[in-house]
Amino acid sequence: MPVRERHRPLVSLIVPVFNEESVVGRFVEAVLPVLAAEPIDVELLFVNDGSRDQTLERLLTLARQDSRIRVLNLSRNFGKEAALSAGIDYANGDALVPMDVDLQDPPHQGTRR
Repeated sequence: MPVRERHRPLVSLIVPVFNEESVVGRFVEAVLPVLAAEPIDVELLFVNDGSRDQTLERLLTLARQDSRIRVLNLSRNFGKEAALSAGIDYANGDALVPMDVDLQDPPHQGTRR
């Protein structure tokens, strides 16, 4: 995690994923620039809910490239609600925001523009 300024809150985006190898990279590319414009520190906490594709490998690669990305890997598929609950327990943020990886809710929605 990058060194944080004390006056900036840490916001954790909790993102449950299951077999989402094709979209996790696009999600990061869409979300991080929007959040970088805000006066906050951010962690993207992906909760891999027992994916059987290459989701975990892609997330670990992204996490190695950017220290704001963290990965919690569940041993099997427990379902979205359980994955979200695990993410809530694991997150470091002052504020926790659940978000779906499919970008159905645009990341810029709700920001100051």
